[in-house]
Formats: sequence, C-alpha cells, structure tokens
Amino acid sequence: MLHLWGRLSSLNVRKVVWAAQEVGVPFDRTDAGMAFGVVHTPAYHAMNPNEKVPTLQDGALLLWESNVIVRYLCARYAPDTLYAQDLAPRFDAERWMDWQQTTFNPAGGPAFLQWIRTAPADRNATLIAASVAATEPLLQLLDTHLGTQAYMAGAHFSMADIPLACDVHRWFQLPQARPAFPHLERWLAAILQRPATRGVLDLPLS
Repeated sequence: MLHLWGRLSSLNVRKVVWAAQEVGVPFDRTDAGMAFGVVHTPAYHAMNPNEKVPTLQDGALLLWESNVIVRYLCARYAPDTLYAQDLAPRFDAERWMDWQQTTFNPAGGPAFLQWIRTAPADRNATLIAASVAATEPLLQLLDTHLGTQAYMAGAHFSMADIPLACDVHRWFQLPQARPAFPHLERWLAAILQRPATRGVLDLPLS
C-alpha cells in the first residue's frame, strides 16, 4: 500500500491526497510537518533530504515534490484518462502544472500566509496588497483560458486541474474581496462536485 507523509493543512499534501483519491488507489498517511514534526528526523531526512512534505512511498519507490507525485499517481494508476499518452495533451497539462508552481503559487502565497498563518495584530497589509496585485492578473489569465474549454488541458478533467484547483480554491477562501471570474468560478464549481475532493477541498484553511 502507498504511504504518504504530510499534514492536510499543506496545499502540496492536499494535491497528492486528492490525486490518490481520484485514481482510486488506497494509501496510508502520516501527519508530518509544522506542529507534527517528523520532517527533521534522520529517518525522514533519509527519504526526503529537503525535509519538507509531501513524501510518497510506493513499494521501493520514494518520491518528493508534490506535482511530480501527482504526475506519477496519474501515470501509474490512471493512464489514458488523467495522464494523456499523446504528447500534445500531456505536455499541455505539464505546462499548467509547472505554471502553478513557478508563477501562480508564488504570487498568491504571501496573502495566504498573512491572512491564515499570521496573527491579526502582526499582519502586513502591504504584503497582502502586493500578493493581490500579482495574483489577480493570473486569475484573469485562467478565466480567459477557461472561457475556451471546460478544463485546464481541454474538454476533460486531467492531472493539470489538481494543482491549480487546490491553489485557486485556497485563494477564493481568503477573507478578502475579489473581482468576478465567471469561467474560473464555473470550473471550480465543477471541480468541487468531484467525490475525490472530499476530505481535501472541503477542509478549512489552516
């Protein structure tokens, strides 16, 4: 059976839990990171020298980096559905997954940290405003993209939707005003109807 290390308050762990539930593979999970500790122990360091979550073990295979784990789960357990075999749709999905990590998440992360993981008296309004200013054009980009197709990589749900939906959902839960993004909101509403999101996207932010 697969084993996952990581706490569900982590966006990156949520991606992996959702992916595992989406492909229907059973797994065990050990809370790790932040208050749970574990990640700085010698045993964990031997599995993941970054000492971060998530880490996945599937038999003899150990993987870290959340989007890589999502790719692996989809490739192994859902080929031809979530992980396209044709190169064009596969790398379209890969592109959006990389964009989530390199562009979207760095833009929105500071606002999340200020609103959710910083005491109200210590919040930095300038950091929040800068994060909003960086994120809203990216949300508009996504909205425009999803105005032409149902899901990130085309007409069908794929691995590309998992990381981005986790991040967009987190942004939409922040206690701040935002413009309307009708195509993005339609996409997210469809995502939230998927049974595999239960226990992931219905959890409060922490």
